[in-house]
Amino acid sequence: MTTRKRVAVLISGRGSNMAALVEAARDPDYPAEIIGVFSNKAEAAGLDFARANGIATASASHRDFSDRAAFDTEIDRVLTGWQADIVCLAGFMRILSLGFVTRWQGRMINIHPSLLPLYKGLDTHGQALAAGATEHGCTVHWVTPALDDGPTIAQARIPVYPDDTRETLTQRVLVEEHRLYPAALAMVARGEARLG
Repeated sequence: MTTRKRVAVLISGRGSNMAALVEAARDPDYPAEIIGVFSNKAEAAGLDFARANGIATASASHRDFSDRAAFDTEIDRVLTGWQADIVCLAGFMRILSLGFVTRWQGRMINIHPSLLPLYKGLDTHGQALAAGATEHGCTVHWVTPALDDGPTIAQARIPVYPDDTRETLTQRVLVEEHRLYPAALAMVARGEARLG
């Protein structure tokens, strides 16, 4: 069997998508293993989940660094120490510096709760409702310097119902995220999806 790719996950909160990746990686035939979880918040619940599953964790607050590039240098130091092959952003609520994105380009992916290029940024479910969208979903994409702008790896779609709210859309899209992200990471780890 080929060597599994070493994957680090960056989170800011409960890390439900990270947990979905960890669960997928329990299968010995899955082409990646989650070897570390980093958060910009030491109290992030996802770090507890990672520790409980025997996964290395690290955290650092951006407030402790002089600027974004200095903070990203610390993230890079941690990822390099873990010998990460691939970086997955999973609800990591920081905009990364150009230098960091460039260093990891082609090895860093993100999941975004909309059908990109629609509804970039925050409150995607509110944006979809305000636009009168009839379908919504999530996208796994390559991370490039522009926010939520890299080429799509995979998408999952759901219908938007007349009585949907932010909360109902959030829950239904999250179910798709937890299915889509492990599938997309597997494509990247196997070399089936490449940037450029």
